[in-house]
Amino acid sequence: MDKVAPVTIVNVGYRSTNYWVVSAGTSRLLVDIGWPGTLGIMKANLRKIGVPLREIRYALATHYHIDHAGLAEELKREGVPLLVLDVQVDAIPIMKTWTKPGDNYVDITQNGNIIISFEQSRQILSQIGIAGEILHTPGHSDHCISLLLDDGSVFTGDLPPEAYAFDNPCALASWKLLREKGATRVYPAHGPIKSIDETPGVRSPE
Repeated sequence: MDKVAPVTIVNVGYRSTNYWVVSAGTSRLLVDIGWPGTLGIMKANLRKIGVPLREIRYALATHYHIDHAGLAEELKREGVPLLVLDVQVDAIPIMKTWTKPGDNYVDITQNGNIIISFEQSRQILSQIGIAGEILHTPGHSDHCISLLLDDGSVFTGDLPPEAYAFDNPCALASWKLLREKGATRVYPAHGPIKSIDETPGVRSPE
């Protein structure tokens, strides 16, 4: 097991989508992966913050839509393994149906995919020095996941904010789970970082 180091979080996003580099020293995890055909932009943004691509131990998509996972295969070819939750496997080939030829999307192959269960996530993360777990948080799509760190930071992808999820019981249940698990600070895929209570919303019944 790698030596545990303080966790830092940096946004390397572009085109209105946040891509988060979660680091324990020089052991790093990329949460959400980038638009297809934008490897040069991702590399440039990583260089700006002084993160070598080789230090990214895994790439993790919160869900398989092109703005979140379109760059996955290109990153795999650069040596970054793709961490896939078992509930996400069937969504990967469907993503291609949302792309156009001009997107320059590269099909995600099975080679280089590390498929795990939610129960295995804490152990996998601990091996790269990150204390936390991956949780199933449907509400935007059935295969959506969130990364919850033990310090309360949570990376929620496109999970609809509670304030706007009053008619989405699935999303409300996901927020309830995150609160029960200790989430305090939300790192969304779009928009600013917020306290989980910064914008009061309608919570699911106890």
